[in-house]
Amino acid sequence: MTIFLLCLMLVCVMPFLAKVPLAVAMQRAGGYDNRHPRAQQQSLEGFGARANAAHYNCFEAITYFAPAALAVLALSTVGATHVYLAVAFVICRIVYLLCYWYDIDKLRSIMFVAGLGISVALFATLL
Repeated sequence: MTIFLLCLMLVCVMPFLAKVPLAVAMQRAGGYDNRHPRAQQQSLEGFGARANAAHYNCFEAITYFAPAALAVLALSTVGATHVYLAVAFVICRIVYLLCYWYDIDKLRSIMFVAGLGISVALFATLL
């Protein structure tokens, strides 16, 4: 269960880890504007814009993985299948971020769908 909980924690902190490339892009775009960071983020282009979108998508991913993971924790004994699915989700999200940052759109979409499918599979194990 420790690996399962670690995966849940990683998914929850991933938005903050994904902020690092965004902050670098903001710094390169005239310095990090701490007074109006969201306005600066909206003006970014290229890598910076993709880093911004990837950062926000990490928050969105929490909304479909965390309920599935928490349902498993609440209603079931965490088994090997649950652990494999959670690890696969984290891997999909890491690949997703890399694809977003480096503009690999088709693989990024595949990773998104795979992650969503993994969340559904976690719920399905409870049926």
